Amino acid sequence: MSIIKELYKKILKIIKDYDEIVIVRHISPDPDAIASQIALRDSIKLTFPNKKVYAVGAGVHKFKYLGSLDKVNLSELKNALLIVLDVPNFARLDGVEELEYQAILKIDHHPAEDIIGDVDWTDDAKSSTCEMIANLIMDTKLEMDQKIAENLYTGMVFDSDRFLLQNTSTQTFKTVYDLLESSKINFIPLYDNLYERSIVEEKFRAYLVNNIKISENKFGYIFVDADVLKKYGVESTIVSNQVNNFYFIKELICWMFVVFDERNGIYKANIRSRGPVINEIASKYNGGGHKFASGCRNEDYKIMEKLAQDLDDACKEYIMKENN
Repeated sequence: MSIIKELYKKILKIIKDYDEIVIVRHISPDPDAIASQIALRDSIKLTFPNKKVYAVGAGVHKFKYLGSLDKVNLSELKNALLIVLDVPNFARLDGVEELEYQAILKIDHHPAEDIIGDVDWTDDAKSSTCEMIANLIMDTKLEMDQKIAENLYTGMVFDSDRFLLQNTSTQTFKTVYDLLESSKINFIPLYDNLYERSIVEEKFRAYLVNNIKISENKFGYIFVDADVLKKYGVESTIVSNQVNNFYFIKELICWMFVVFDERNGIYKANIRSRGPVINEIASKYNGGGHKFASGCRNEDYKIMEKLAQDLDDACKEYIMKENN
């Protein structure tokens, strides 16, 4: 039996072993996180109707098209399996503080950190957690309906930025083909939810383009304060939505957007790279992520300035290596 088939067997067994299952992902979720969470929940419920399966965490209004999350008193669950998706560390889990779980099943495409599942499928070569869940469902007895397939496709498209990023592989395209072939979903309308923008958001994007500071090392940096958000009538979450739009600006090899979240009293940084490895730098500031897509949070803006300097230094070092 191949390694992956043996892993699928272990995943299916641990799911079968528990009648109470809680599925969690990271704070400030993106479509890959929520889509994988809801898709796996719905697949398990479809396959095992008698199991109590909950997808928990803070909801995000703009992603409500993916489905509803569950509100449940986790302290009442006494023998639960915790399924961790799309997050490698305990610090970024969203909404399971009151849960006394019995075991962890982890499925994630980030580099491994402190969460190690009793059954653990960590593969940072995958484009998205949705790609992994799609493989799992299609290659096992887990069931899939049209909505599950739509969510998995949406998550794969988002995290690969329409299959443009370095995390896209030939296996990604095979998974997409198999998913579309087996489900027969109409995938074209799904792009509207991901990419439709208001004119207000486009004007805000123009502000970012016009105001980002680019160093001689091709590092770009912008801090968006509350007054700017109010002027353009956008939420702080819109800043993170815009970061991928800078991927093909030739004067940039790395860039960081920072915004202050007034509700939680914290600065949020979104970082992207087309060259320097950035997740190791972000981890020094209680952040992390992928080699070329990371982020962090901190209450002190001076920390963000230090992070920006480290990223600029990394760009300088990268350029020097490339030129030698």
